Amino acid sequence: MGNSRRVPVGIVGASGYGGVQLVRLLMEHPEVELVYLGGESSAGKSFADLYPHLAHAVNLPIEAVEPEIIADRCEVVFLSLPNGLACQIAPKLVEKGRKVLDLSADYRFSELATYTTWYGTERSDRAIAATAVYGLPELYRDRIAEAQLIGCPGCYPTASLLALSPLLKQGLIVPETAIIDAKSGTSGGGRQAKVNLLLAEADNSLAAYNVARHRHTPEIEQICSNLAGHEVTVQFTPHLIPMVRGILATVYATLRDPGLVRDDLHTIYTAFYRNSPWVRVCESGVYPQTKWASGSNLCYIGVEVDPRTGRVIVMSAIDNLIKGQAGQAIQCLNIMMGWDETLGLPKLGFYP
Repeated sequence: MGNSRRVPVGIVGASGYGGVQLVRLLMEHPEVELVYLGGESSAGKSFADLYPHLAHAVNLPIEAVEPEIIADRCEVVFLSLPNGLACQIAPKLVEKGRKVLDLSADYRFSELATYTTWYGTERSDRAIAATAVYGLPELYRDRIAEAQLIGCPGCYPTASLLALSPLLKQGLIVPETAIIDAKSGTSGGGRQAKVNLLLAEADNSLAAYNVARHRHTPEIEQICSNLAGHEVTVQFTPHLIPMVRGILATVYATLRDPGLVRDDLHTIYTAFYRNSPWVRVCESGVYPQTKWASGSNLCYIGVEVDPRTGRVIVMSAIDNLIKGQAGQAIQCLNIMMGWDETLGLPKLGFYP
């Protein structure tokens, strides 16, 4: 930092909710210059055609996705694409020496067989995939700093894993008893037209979906297994809440030591995240709300213990589009480039 040259960056898949968050955040980042926006279905349009409210700030067209051209113009590329597409583009960019941050599921798994089982796509990029680092900075900051290819976590896994990590890393719970009950706003479903996301369908209603088969389950289990040191199976149930943005994940698990009390857990969590600027552990007896995190890259965590059942209850609140998606990707970029981890990211949410 301190020189006048800004790092040229591009976004492939700029038309979706993740893409527009990236545009907004990167436009305000002091160390980068947004030089390329790409997309197939919207190629040839201006970005302002898609998002008129940004016409005064973003004067870029949506261009065809041509990896050679992207690599010539960009040092860093964000891939904000549907699952199964990033793996067709990322290898070409990595081979050109570009840093790549993938917001889809394509590079989140250490075993491609797991990806194929859950996402149904056969892969031929095994060598490149083996170099990818899971982009959850609070756990893998050192590895991210050395990486060229980042598989950015899903929004549900981000909230869930930040809640579970101290418990698993320090062996405080029986891992197989972990239950994740999570709720997300409708923006998590993307910008495409879907019946269940229509106002008339989603408003004044609350419903679980993809019960026992949500694709974020193996992603959560992979990291939980790494933390615990053995294979872990968790119960994960997502719900759709009639709000635009935000995730609240409530995690339940049986404590190994039933003598632990709330203040013990608060001390443990505070110590675990002492060097994590984007995690806020609430004071004892304070439970987070999604509104607190809305528009910010923060994760708020509240911890409680039920002495009757011997269980710990951890509540984790994030903005699914920022800490759960675009903001976390930029957080990873900051680490990769050796910049301050908080650079260019919103520190305070919208309230009320």
